[in-house]
Amino acid sequence: MDMIANAAPAIAMLAAFACVLGGGWLIRTGSDAKRGWLMIVMAIVLVANVMIWTL
Repeated sequence: MDMIANAAPAIAMLAAFACVLGGGWLIRTGSDAKRGWLMIVMAIVLVANVMIWTL
């Protein structure tokens, strides 16, 4: 594997973590709960993709 392929799962996990934090903040503040939930769903999909990539 080349360097980008090795870094992709780590970058995706950082993005998933950021999406969970951002989505939780949006839900907590009540400013835009729908987008907050969508960000959390996106984080779940990213984590599932990383799990598939690492098999």
